[in-house]
Amino acid sequence: MNDDELVAGIRETFETLDPVPAAVLAAARASIAWRAPSARLAELAHDRDGHAAGVRGGRPRTLTFTCPDATVEIEVSPEGRYREIHGRLDPSAAALVEVRHRDLPPGGITARTDPAGMFWLPRVPAGLVSLILRLDDGTSIVTSWIRL
Repeated sequence: MNDDELVAGIRETFETLDPVPAAVLAAARASIAWRAPSARLAELAHDRDGHAAGVRGGRPRTLTFTCPDATVEIEVSPEGRYREIHGRLDPSAAALVEVRHRDLPPGGITARTDPAGMFWLPRVPAGLVSLILRLDDGTSIVTSWIRL
């Protein structure tokens, strides 16, 4: 038995006894589609939780992401099991904003920035989310992942 045969036997054993769950495979495939290797990473710089103690509803959650030469500010409001995101790119620039979420296909929820850099993303599923902003000049900004 050579090394290739041994590895094939081990692979077959694991596929039979402990297969990878379909959801994990789907998430792995989706993550490849989400790649933006040349994008600038906008890291979370500020997170103001909108919940006030003892008050239902409360204020929206405000988050600020920063990267060299740009800031992305978002306000997140709960809408049942979804979230509504209002945001602003500073300095303002024409861009396509896309939500990255494990339950959404690439391009599933998108919006264009207006001339002031503002955007609105309705019905974003709760869970881990990242935004990618594809600027019309060909550059991209991607936010770090956050739980909404």
